[in-house]
Amino acid sequence: MGGEFKFGIEEEYFVNDAAKRDVARSRIKEFFASCRENMDGGIQHEMLEPQIEIATEPHVDFGEARAQLSSLRMAAGQIAREHGLSVMASGTHPLAVWSRVRPNAQPRYGKVMHDLQMVGSRTVVCGMHVHVEIPDLATRIDIMNRIQPFLPLLLALSTSSPFWQSQRTGLLGYRLAAYRELPRTGLPDLFEGVKDYQRYIDTLVAARAIENSSYVWWFIRPSLKHPTLELRVADSCTRLDDTLAIAALYRCLVRRLSLDTRLNAGQTGASRAINDENSWRAQRYGIHGSFVDEASRSAKPVRQMLDETLSLVADDAEALGCRRELDLCRWIVARGTSADRQLTLYTEAVGRGLSNRDALFGVVDWLSAETVGETMVRH
Repeated sequence: MGGEFKFGIEEEYFVNDAAKRDVARSRIKEFFASCRENMDGGIQHEMLEPQIEIATEPHVDFGEARAQLSSLRMAAGQIAREHGLSVMASGTHPLAVWSRVRPNAQPRYGKVMHDLQMVGSRTVVCGMHVHVEIPDLATRIDIMNRIQPFLPLLLALSTSSPFWQSQRTGLLGYRLAAYRELPRTGLPDLFEGVKDYQRYIDTLVAARAIENSSYVWWFIRPSLKHPTLELRVADSCTRLDDTLAIAALYRCLVRRLSLDTRLNAGQTGASRAINDENSWRAQRYGIHGSFVDEASRSAKPVRQMLDETLSLVADDAEALGCRRELDLCRWIVARGTSADRQLTLYTEAVGRGLSNRDALFGVVDWLSAETVGETMVRH
């Protein structure tokens, strides 16, 4: 296989009414059309109307990826302002009520929503996806199995969804609690190889349960459109630095696993169950919790797991030229995730006597400003 490990980043954003701070219910079509006309990059509809997805080109250089993603964020923010809207990167919306959010009218999403019914309507969530090129499908399936113990760490670093329908959930990453109501989500099964995986997909397609493999929404999956392994576990990251840090760590892990085929070989049903437990712990506690380590049969703090993982992929970061981006993972742990910042802003506002709704307005204002690289002025 090639040694470049090209990568691309996709981010989903909420589109808000700038004055109301809630998800937009008008001017969305005009906004989307203007984005399509004026933005140099991929922009797509999502399952719900007040959501968009932007995508970078394939890159090998993180500096170029940063520049493109920053440009896309700022352009989307500027166009949104022209329509009285704003864009916001977070795993869940602090204010949105799912029953009031309209589904997308696109034919594909209409079919999906008809199948999913209420659980589809409840999926008012935004994620961040990272594609890393692995030309050989058999290798993609093998790495999909062996990377699973690292997925909870990537989730913990990305947490940006502590609120749901104007309520504090008690979780740092509530997004996946809502998302896992959907079928074919969560951790993939441990497939024996490409034939086993293909048998699963082909059987569901032949039975007309799904149209193709893009209707499988695991935490990580082989992409249908590209020769890539697509990371899907992460919340949409409010801060650009966090997006790049997680993308760098994921890319380095893919390289390490491709070079060291013994790493995490022989995953079992118990291994997968432990990985699932750690995924829950990442949702609940974010970077402040601990993960169950199968080898030592002990709980290790997230900070320790991160240090061990960064040491493991140090040579890969050097080879891929992303040591700076990888170091940003430590910065996330030092200053907290988006979820941590949201909760701090909310708690401070309530402590000053603001109502629950006004406190959440402040959270939305910070999310919107940070997404497009603006400095929020505190009043």
